[in-house]
Amino acid sequence: MALTLLASAIHAVAPYVPPGLVLSVAACFIVGGKYTTFWRNEFIGTLLMVSFTFSAGKWVGADSQNVAWLSHAIGVIAADYIGGGQHVNPAVSVSMWSLGKCDYTEMFVRIAGQMGGGLVAFPIFHLLSETLGWVPFGGPDFDKEADEEGVGAAFNELFATMLLLFLIYAVNWEINFGKYHYWIKQTLTALGIRYLIEMFPASGPAMNPMLGTTWAVFSADENIFPTETSHYVVYWIGACLGSLLASVLYSIYSGNTFFGKTLPIGPIKSKPAAKRSGSVPWDESSKKKK
Repeated sequence: MALTLLASAIHAVAPYVPPGLVLSVAACFIVGGKYTTFWRNEFIGTLLMVSFTFSAGKWVGADSQNVAWLSHAIGVIAADYIGGGQHVNPAVSVSMWSLGKCDYTEMFVRIAGQMGGGLVAFPIFHLLSETLGWVPFGGPDFDKEADEEGVGAAFNELFATMLLLFLIYAVNWEINFGKYHYWIKQTLTALGIRYLIEMFPASGPAMNPMLGTTWAVFSADENIFPTETSHYVVYWIGACLGSLLASVLYSIYSGNTFFGKTLPIGPIKSKPAAKRSGSVPWDESSKKKK
């Protein structure tokens, strides 16, 4: 009897549960829940990112490109600030893993959280749009008739994602804007993302495998993951290759390791001048004199 009731409940709920969501949630608890915080923050951060950035040009600024750009910029900053600065992008997580900024398990859990957030976000905000009579969100896609194997769109994603990662490295690690560093670097990131969206339209672009796939799941009539190999070539292989290419070039520039290995070329970036032996910082020497 109990099993029958459970089976009936599962069959009743299953049509409303996005495919893959159960596996996403399951990843939250691996290694004894050590990475649960990363999963939760990525999940929430992705919900915020989709809400604040996809509404630009749909819910806000539909009749004005300038207003749409401004609302998109505000959305990028707000999603990052409220969400706590998560990756919200598998390609970014892959890059951080290759550069040694996180281990493999953390990367895996972050991507699972991102996918869960995206799978939930699009149905929720579509329901909100229908309820309030707002313009529904759109999503990234490519012309499957003109580019059946997705090669052109994959190169589009590769270069767009590579440029996005260069921007992320520059404003987060290489340039210090002083007192207002966070606000300036987030504004530049937002403007850069919007510019890349306008300049690389062949694949959307997504510049984010999670967005490409979770949108495809939501927009499919059968509510299933894409079955075309070309989808994964474009939004996963293209984007992740772009992020890895950006990572190796950044390692050559900065001297950072790539997958734990020091590259035989580089660094191009000059190292800070070494302090003289026995010297102390000015403030420390001042303290000794007092």
